[in-house]
Amino acid sequence: MPVVRGCFLPDELLYDVENQLWYRRLADGLIEIGMTSVALAMAADLVAVTPKRPNRRIEGGQACAVVETGKMVSAARIACSGFVERSNEALLAEPQLVSSDPYGDGWLIVLRPDDWPAAEAKLVPGSEVAKPYEAKMRRERFPGCAPPG
Repeated sequence: MPVVRGCFLPDELLYDVENQLWYRRLADGLIEIGMTSVALAMAADLVAVTPKRPNRRIEGGQACAVVETGKMVSAARIACSGFVERSNEALLAEPQLVSSDPYGDGWLIVLRPDDWPAAEAKLVPGSEVAKPYEAKMRRERFPGCAPPG
């Protein structure tokens, strides 16, 4: 598992580094999407996470969730178009799930993508994500994720 400046990035996932989201293909062909540990560390004081509701169409570049911190509101923008099959409703009551388990219970939505092969080609495999994330952190002058504890 790549660790970049203390931020964990699991190998088995695909990443949209600029939008700070991870993608996991599920057994049924649907795609689970969530925020990376880097995005969460940059956001710092998470106040609310509102994922896109199920049974809605979403286009690539649109928000799959709205994330609120003590200082700002931002959109988690997806890399591909599709239909939102499931939404992590637990985040509405407990937004800290995103921070405490970003690659597990903290997922945002499950998407039925229009063209997964095309979307997948734009994403970075976990085994190759360290270098692009290091460059992003350097550009944004981000020191890294705090050690657990």
